[in-house]
Amino acid sequence: MKKFKEKNFYFGIFTIFILTLFANYISQFDFFNKLGLSLLIISILIGMIITNIFKIRLPQSFDSAIAFCTKELLRMAIVFYGFRLTFHEILDIGLNGIVVSFLIVLTTFVLGYFIGTKVLKLDKEITILTSAGSAICGAAAVLATEGALRNKAYKSAIAVSTVVLFGTIAMFLYPYLIKIGLIDLSDEQTALYIGGTLHEVAHVVAAANGFENELIEENSVVVKMLRVMLLAPFLIVVSLFLINTKEKKEESKVVIPWFALFFILVAVFNSFNFLAKEVVITINEIDTFLLSMAMMALGLKTDLKSIKQTGFKPILLALILFVWLIFGGLFIIKMLSL
Repeated sequence: MKKFKEKNFYFGIFTIFILTLFANYISQFDFFNKLGLSLLIISILIGMIITNIFKIRLPQSFDSAIAFCTKELLRMAIVFYGFRLTFHEILDIGLNGIVVSFLIVLTTFVLGYFIGTKVLKLDKEITILTSAGSAICGAAAVLATEGALRNKAYKSAIAVSTVVLFGTIAMFLYPYLIKIGLIDLSDEQTALYIGGTLHEVAHVVAAANGFENELIEENSVVVKMLRVMLLAPFLIVVSLFLINTKEKKEESKVVIPWFALFFILVAVFNSFNFLAKEVVITINEIDTFLLSMAMMALGLKTDLKSIKQTGFKPILLALILFVWLIFGGLFIIKMLSL
């Protein structure tokens, strides 16, 4: 491992660490909390601003550090993301929550993949990343899928930007539509709807808090976590059936991402409550920071010129999926309530 012996590697890691600390400080502002922008989102935005607006480029000697953060560090952080889940929470939410989560993830991704590749003729990797971000858990899903795809950074940045755009819109739109009665749902259905169709965990928390209802606040987050739990089997399926194309068969003999399997094992371990709650909270805070370092590195290596060349199609795909989540998700929840 030559890169671990390079002095500039550690300087690069330290630089990304400091920038992420700054992002963490910024994320505490009420303005960003009200917008529901998580530390992950703020980190990639700061990284992109530094590179593309201020035109500050990290030395080429830091490339190994950036690559480490967007690959090895990212996959390790995804593994520890499993500490946010327990199987007890799944049992508490009941069969409806499990079915809603599965159907929304499945239909959203399949619809996105079909429209992106067949109708819009969009780049396959951008389609997969955008669809995964909409279907599962926003930026974290994009990052995890990037770990399996090994795609170029700008493609992930495109997918994350759609999560920011439509997830933020949904966060404000959902509570408004439900409160004025345009969408008629019970408290239990509202929790299923918010947790089952909003993009980011932060978006779910922010939208649910707007109701000042404990049942909606707690259950919506659990439903969201159910979607997060589907990330591991999703990555395995993607690796087996979508990524292993003729062009990539020679590159990868092992198609099942190890971090997806360890993600499940960590969730199983966490279900037995071997660790104190305070310890798990600390692990999750550290893990969020590590994911944010990966996002910062991703932003720093993202060239907006590459995004511009892709055009409007990724946003159109994300818009279609956004509309599907609003109406398709509502349809699924209403059908299960009959």
